[in-house]
Amino acid sequence: MNILIIEDEMRIARRLARMTAQYFEQQSAGIMLCDDLETGLKHLNQHPVNLLLLDLNLNGEDGFQVLEAMVARSFQTIIVSAYTEKAITAFAYGVLDFVPKPFDEERLFQAFGRLTAAPVLSENQLKFLAIRNSGLIRFIDVAEVTCIEAAGIYSELHLQNGTVALHDKSLDALERILPAKDFVRIHRSHIIRWAGAEKLIIGPGGKYAMQLKNGNLLPVGRSRYKALCERLKAT
Repeated sequence: MNILIIEDEMRIARRLARMTAQYFEQQSAGIMLCDDLETGLKHLNQHPVNLLLLDLNLNGEDGFQVLEAMVARSFQTIIVSAYTEKAITAFAYGVLDFVPKPFDEERLFQAFGRLTAAPVLSENQLKFLAIRNSGLIRFIDVAEVTCIEAAGIYSELHLQNGTVALHDKSLDALERILPAKDFVRIHRSHIIRWAGAEKLIIGPGGKYAMQLKNGNLLPVGRSRYKALCERLKAT
């Protein structure tokens, strides 16, 4: 587990590092501290990172520059900031959590818990997904996404216009930040936009499938079939 903390107040940075090391003590976490925007971006470009803890005010510089530059990367981001009015905007960028300052151990550990906890129905404010294409970052409105398919450690975003875009985050990582009222995991390899679900089908050999309104047929995991039936009945 490689963790980067970008925080300009060293007292807070060291406190974050101490709590982080305590939480991840069983995972041999490597923790790096950067106290300014430039150093943080350089580290992200040169070293693998699994988790970023980011302040939004870095000696007067805007931490959102990090989100804009790195939002398409595979790692998860937790904002630790006093600028709580920026929380909705941060969630729109796809951060995992927003921990307001001043923070305590319980609240920080709660955010860490979201890295591994089973996703729950939530009202995440994610508005777009960012992909990297030829060195540039393209922002895709989540409303354009019809389904998402696992592609190894990456994910394929299937869009309404019939095109496919590759996202650096895994399907598991995307599931944790997507608004659960709009998207649902139907199989270990598929997430769909719920508004596009048409009906469940039981095929030969007792295999389950979800037919989408666009005609596509996608596999459904046996363990998910009952919950999907109940959700369809409720809509």
